[in-house]
Amino acid sequence: MSNVEQTLSIIKPDACERNLSDKIKAIFSKNNLSILKSKKLQISKDEAAEFYKIHQSKPFYDQLCNYLSSGPIEVMILEGENAVTKNRDIMGATDPKNAKDGTIRNLFGISIDKNSVHGSDSVENAKIEIKFFFK
Repeated sequence: MSNVEQTLSIIKPDACERNLSDKIKAIFSKNNLSILKSKKLQISKDEAAEFYKIHQSKPFYDQLCNYLSSGPIEVMILEGENAVTKNRDIMGATDPKNAKDGTIRNLFGISIDKNSVHGSDSVENAKIEIKFFFK
């Protein structure tokens, strides 16, 4: 039985600044994740706060919002077999130091904050996050 899902991926400011979008998109393609929609934009601190509101009780929340709104980002809808889990595997651990070899964060992440990419953590959140950026 096929389990085609959609997930949201964000190429964060640190990766956009270093012109890594094409390299990151190539990794998605190589792993059979299609990019259905993609757009570059810059969001406000308020929009970042709204986007990350599930983390608002965490100590890093404010830093996260400041960072996501600090420069251009690229948001994408990825689609494929088990897209949510597959994208999380491809991204690697949140902290690039702990990310497996060959994962996006291992290759391009600078720090736990500047880890180059965001991906939805569940099918439910993917729907919410996609709707946030692609109304």
